[in-house]
Amino acid sequence: MADNQTHKKNIAENRKARHDYFVIDEYEAGMVLKGTEVKSLRMGRANLKDSYAKIENGEVFIYQMHISPCPFAYYGNHDPLRRRKLLLHAHEIRKL
Repeated sequence: MADNQTHKKNIAENRKARHDYFVIDEYEAGMVLKGTEVKSLRMGRANLKDSYAKIENGEVFIYQMHISPCPFAYYGNHDPLRRRKLLLHAHEIRKL
């Protein structure tokens, strides 16, 4: 890549939610991941269908987001449906 350009792309998008619901606000958040989840996401093996976010004790977690286990990692593979912490600013969490 020339001049240290970075290309950002969406890893997963829930298009059906945009069709079924009226989206008022959008938030961009980071996510706390385990080692093999990163590789699976880079391979595009994520599914947001039936996933939802919940605020617990001032932190936001996403539930039922499916990240398939990495086929090349046998030891220490992750639970595909575990809850994952979303990283948002405190003022964004208060808005929700």
